[in-house]
Order: sequence, then C-alpha cells, then structure tokens
Amino acid sequence: MEMVDTFGMSPVEEAAMPWSQVSIMEQREEFVRLARLEGVNRRELCRRFGISAQTGYNWLRRFAAGERLDDRSRRPKSSPQRVSAAWEEAVVRVREEHPAWGARKIAAVLARSQSELPAVSTIHAILRRHGHVGPRTAAGQAPLRFEHEAANRLWQMDFKGRVRLGTEQPCHPLTIVDDHSRFCVCLAACPDQQTRTVQEQLERCFARHGLPEAFLVDNGSPWGSSHKESRWTPLRVWLAHLGVEVIYARPFHPQTKGKNERFNRTLGEEVLALRSYRDISALQQAFDRWRTVYNHHRPHEALGQAIPASRYRPSQRRWPETIPAVSYAPDAITRLVPRTKAQISYRGKLWSVPKAFKGHRLAIRPTSNHDILGIYFGANRVANIDLSAL
Repeated sequence: MEMVDTFGMSPVEEAAMPWSQVSIMEQREEFVRLARLEGVNRRELCRRFGISAQTGYNWLRRFAAGERLDDRSRRPKSSPQRVSAAWEEAVVRVREEHPAWGARKIAAVLARSQSELPAVSTIHAILRRHGHVGPRTAAGQAPLRFEHEAANRLWQMDFKGRVRLGTEQPCHPLTIVDDHSRFCVCLAACPDQQTRTVQEQLERCFARHGLPEAFLVDNGSPWGSSHKESRWTPLRVWLAHLGVEVIYARPFHPQTKGKNERFNRTLGEEVLALRSYRDISALQQAFDRWRTVYNHHRPHEALGQAIPASRYRPSQRRWPETIPAVSYAPDAITRLVPRTKAQISYRGKLWSVPKAFKGHRLAIRPTSNHDILGIYFGANRVANIDLSAL
C-alpha cells in the first residue's frame, strides 16, 4: 500500500487506530466528513477514531486549507460567448463521473457551485445529444414512505445478492442504511454471511458511528426470524446485550425494507454493473470510494435532492469498551443454560430454550397467566414454563 502522511500523528496514535481494513487516507477523510457535520462533538469523535484532539483539529485545518483532501469537481470555466459550450462540458463531465445519474441529480450537483442553471429538461437534452440517455419518458410519482424522525432510531441492514469476483471467490456485500437520513453507515465486501463476519463489521461501525436503537432486517440467517421457534440467534443475543432491538420485516414483503432495497439497487447500478473486480480487496476499495460519493456528494431524490450527510449525525450512544452483562434482581430465580444443551431445570423437569442462549443466564418470572411462567433474558421473554404440565 502506498504510504501516506499521517498529518502529525504520533507513532502511538497511528498504531492504536482500528483501521486495519481500510487505508489511513480513507479513514482520515471519513473523520473529516463526520467532524464537519453540524452539532457533532468533535472531541468525542476523536476518541472514537483513536486520535488526539490536537491531531483531529490539525486534519480539519488542513482540509479547510484545501490540502490533499479536496477532490470536489472543479467549477467549469465559462465566458459570455461560451456559456452553452461550458454548460455542456460541465453536464457531460458529471455524467461521465457518475454514469447512472440522471438530469435531476446532475442539476442538483451543479447548483452547489452555480447560481443560474439550465432547466432539468435542458440538461436531459444535453445528455441525449451526447448519447448518454434515450428519449425522455414520463415517470410516476414516487410513493410516500414512512421514515423515523431522527437519525439512529432505526438502521436497515441487509446482504445484497452474491457478487462473483475475478478469482471466483464469493463475496456478499453487507449494507446498512440509516432510516431517517439514508446515510450509509456500513458498506462491506464480506467473504460470507456468517454471524462472526457480521459482528466484526458491526463492531467497526459502532465504534465509528455509535449504536442505533434498533435494526430492521430480513427473516433468516444470521439475523434470526420472526417465527417464534427461530427468533433468537447468537447475533441477536449479542445485540440485546448492547440494548439494540431487532425488528423483522414481513416475510415475502421486501418493500418493508424499502430504503435498504433501494440502496442495494443503486449500488448495483452505480458500482457493480459498471465493471468487474479482481478480489474482495479491490471491491472494498470501490465500495469505500462510492460510499463517500453516496453520503456526501450524490443528491437523493427522496431528500429533496439533499445529500444523506446533511441529515445524519453520529449516535450519542457509545460503543462500550466491554460488552455489558445482563443483571437480575438479587431475589430473582435464575438458571444458567449449559453449553451442552438448550434446556433449564425447574421443579424437576427440563424446559427448552432457544439454542442461542447456551452459556447464558436466564430468569424465571410470573406472567399474567397463573399457569405460565416466563423465561427471560434481561427484559426479553424468550420461552415459557407451562405449570399445568407439571
């Protein structure tokens, strides 16, 4: 990997940074983008990135001075005699940089540096003249969708379909999108869909962005299922330790996770459909570049052509240094589930619990039904004891 300037970090700081999966330059750019969001606690963000406040403010000063990090498109040169040609050049350049973007998105991008713009229909005509689009067709109005009122209330998480790489190595892109802002908090090229792989990606994501209140996921491995018999998985138990709820989409209703589904479609159109990738490392580099574009540059129609970063703030719920243990009242009736079988003993009889709770301590509590005792993991009821069967 090409060596990059660490902007004055000490060797201790550089070694302490949890940045093994992505280049230092990409992580530095991610810090600057988050630190420039309105209302962000910059010292807390420095702590999450494992750097000193002095280093963080040094990066911000250098960014403000345009050193190294400025990769924004240059404003097109123009003159009174060359307005039309300059506009055509600007429109075509944005389109060539982002082949999947239409006239509305291009207009929104150009509006950031120009006070007067041609009509969207004119931009579409420019694209058509240069062979970038076919004849314009009328499109139906996008349906109104529910969204949470603040960032980090709900994150939508999914695996996009398997991607085949040049080495024939399987790859499963993991995508996580904030429901309120459409901000992509995670875009990872994963070798599999196993629990440990997802957990490792979530640990990195939580360290950077904090904890959400809940996840919305599909039914099935490794998330779990809305069906009672397979509701709890090791991943869901781990999230429960962190106080993060898991909500399941309706089976066979992908529109329940519409924002994540739309993100995955855009990812396919703007990254995966345009070229092939040699291996997971090459694909991850492409993901990192595009995630920056998606969050900080690409206008989003559902946000009134604003960018997702304009509505996102890191969560105030910190990623804990140690996973908190579940505690019960001193007088609570508890049972430790053995690691060899998913059962607990009560009144001389064995009662089944979900397999994910092997090695965990559960509590037995009364319910509103006098014939039923609930088996609880913290505040979560995970199984029952039917006293009428004794």
